[in-house]
Amino acid sequence: MARWHNTEAPIRKDGVKRANLSHLPIGNTALANAEPVYAVSTTPLTRIKVAIIAALTVALYWTILPDLASDWWNVEASSYGMLVPPMALYIVYLRRKITFSIPARPDLRGLWLVSLSCFVLLLGQMAAEFFLARISFVLLLAGLTWTFWGLPRVKTLTFPFILLATMVPLPALIYNSVAAPLQLFASAAATDLAQFLGVSIYRDGNIIHLATTSLGVAEACSGLNSLSSLLVASLLLGFLEEASLLGRILLFVLSVPLAIAVNVVRVTGTALLADYRPEFAMGFYHMFSGWLVFIVGFGMLWLLGKVLFRWTAKS
Repeated sequence: MARWHNTEAPIRKDGVKRANLSHLPIGNTALANAEPVYAVSTTPLTRIKVAIIAALTVALYWTILPDLASDWWNVEASSYGMLVPPMALYIVYLRRKITFSIPARPDLRGLWLVSLSCFVLLLGQMAAEFFLARISFVLLLAGLTWTFWGLPRVKTLTFPFILLATMVPLPALIYNSVAAPLQLFASAAATDLAQFLGVSIYRDGNIIHLATTSLGVAEACSGLNSLSSLLVASLLLGFLEEASLLGRILLFVLSVPLAIAVNVVRVTGTALLADYRPEFAMGFYHMFSGWLVFIVGFGMLWLLGKVLFRWTAKS
């Protein structure tokens, strides 16, 4: 006859309850030999601590996070950012078993990262630098996770934290210094390509002159928008495909020239359409062509990733 043991599951000092399998029949070896399952203890004291930390975090970023969300909604170059937090949370959810299989061990060394995040926040507020103030939120989340869960658990969440950092737009100084050269390159390359295809065209700075109209390669057409989106997409693709580190790095690096080439094709196509019918270079047609070329660029990124991941897996 099978014997039963009705003992309670012990609660560890680190606040993690280990599932007790001793109540199973001794003859049931399949379940008795199963891997231990850890569950987070939700005592009233733990809930109070979480509530206090959440309230302090909300107080610190009461104006910063809504301002960031406003940029996502109103600034085209930053619109990809609104998709990043849900994707990061979904990846955390997918890896929850890996994360919670590691016992939580509070580590006071995490307070150094919390202190650094507060310093970066203060520096950003004093210097009126939005990037520093916003990126400090990601540092704070990583520091709190390290403090209360320990470094081993933080390591399982490295990619979600990296992905979460990409939701913060680049500083204006860096953005403007990169956008201007990309504008000139896109307009020059598109002019050369259109001339090669037989279109009567010449360029003056970032202005492309056709026989019937002129096109200005604005900052929004510099390709920086698609570059940011494809960089984030390359990170996600490498993670979801479980590629090697070399494959992920190569795809991330090669997504830069791919995004630039896709933008040149877009500007060239706009010039060709404008030479045929000027109204095709504005309004709905212009917006639709932008989305179409971006989808093509993402498809090319996916194909490139497949080739790189297969090649790096063999090497």
